[in-house]
Amino acid sequence: MYELRGLNEECGVFAIWGHSEASKLTYMALHSLQHRGQEGAGIVASNGEYLFGARGIGLLNEALTKTQLESLNPFWQAIGHVRYATTGGSELSNVQPFLFKSHTGDLGLAHNGNLVNALQIRRALEDDGAIFQTTSDSEVFAHLLRRAKGPTRKARIKTTLQQLKGAFAFVILHEDALTVALDDHGVRPLMLGSLDGAYCVASETCAFTAIGAEYIRDIEPGELITISDEGIDFDRYTDFENPNMCSMEYIYFARADSEFRGTSTYTIRKALGEELAKEMDIKADMVIGVPDSSLAAAKGFSDESGIPGEQGLLKNRYVGRTFIASGQEARERAVRMKLSPVRDIVEGKSVIVIDDSIVRGTTSKFIVKALKKAGAKEVHMGVSSPPLKNPCYYGIDVSTHAEIIASSKSTEEVREEIGADSLTYLSVEKMHEVYEKYGSRGQCDACFTGNYPIENTDGLLPQEKDAKTKGV
Repeated sequence: MYELRGLNEECGVFAIWGHSEASKLTYMALHSLQHRGQEGAGIVASNGEYLFGARGIGLLNEALTKTQLESLNPFWQAIGHVRYATTGGSELSNVQPFLFKSHTGDLGLAHNGNLVNALQIRRALEDDGAIFQTTSDSEVFAHLLRRAKGPTRKARIKTTLQQLKGAFAFVILHEDALTVALDDHGVRPLMLGSLDGAYCVASETCAFTAIGAEYIRDIEPGELITISDEGIDFDRYTDFENPNMCSMEYIYFARADSEFRGTSTYTIRKALGEELAKEMDIKADMVIGVPDSSLAAAKGFSDESGIPGEQGLLKNRYVGRTFIASGQEARERAVRMKLSPVRDIVEGKSVIVIDDSIVRGTTSKFIVKALKKAGAKEVHMGVSSPPLKNPCYYGIDVSTHAEIIASSKSTEEVREEIGADSLTYLSVEKMHEVYEKYGSRGQCDACFTGNYPIENTDGLLPQEKDAKTKGV
């Protein structure tokens, strides 16, 4: 979800219809999606006549109390959301799912992604008398839906979705139905599952594993699914389809046990590491993966190169992801707390460190310095993705060129900045070869190549939108 006044975000959604423990299962599923958002969480549930919600700031166990959860039982349908917010964007009012009330019925809404025409629509709606309660682009959907014309609710939802541009995975809860929609590029992942006769939807299949649900299939770009007591209805809100799922889902965001089109991200990351080994002609004593999202790539690199893999870096499991920590100072503190070299393993050795990406360079610089301080003779950095050079407008927290080290520095300059003895990135071509091998229908690589599949209609970088919306 993207905020008009802040940076972009990465979030997780879940929904279930037709289960007596809907809220409890939603809580369990959100726990498995916690890696997608750590600063807010919420659940909205339906008793068939009204919607009720609970939400809070912080990790899931901090955001939702036992009393709040008990207040949502025993309801048979629910939606949930875990949120990553940027600095200044952690207000409770922005935590999802949103719950809107009107005389025509209640509406619960959870969204992962970023609308690139949200500012344009928001200003038009405000000029027409709309009053917004949050700074979230997700609220735009609710206003448009309330104004939409059509003979049926589904027709009105279609009309609303056709006005939106950007990346969105929506779960929409009414008293009598759950509606699921994915943008026509499928930038953000969304999966369909089932449990005990109930249907469920999640950003990743690891949520299904957590509750014992069966993974049915990936939801397709442009697809519109309606679930009710009458069953499940598959439809589309648009005939246009141009699959471009975010490459960083494979590389970094998704959990290693999650599956896309039937293949785990572990398998894909391992294959990326194998290809990197073919492109990185470096001799060394050992290969070390940066835990956790790079361990599979390091395994693939080790297998392909024949260089032994070692656990030369240990991770403090109680520190969140540094890529989505809010603020540079917070990221640097988190890195120091998060990773520690094992001196007995690396001392006197030439080491290849495999990481999945280099964004700001904070983590890489620390790792190289810490390994050399622990006695490593050489530290060579291998990255199982291409150089990340461009901002993302579709829901990832990299919103300006200034935040991305490779946007202004060559590979050699980045190497010097992080202090490594060598630096090798995986090529764009090899990355796509791996994706295609495992059934990809098309990946967005804009952060690497600058080839944006969806036009940024608002035409502004997020920090420019910040300035433009302060007077709104």
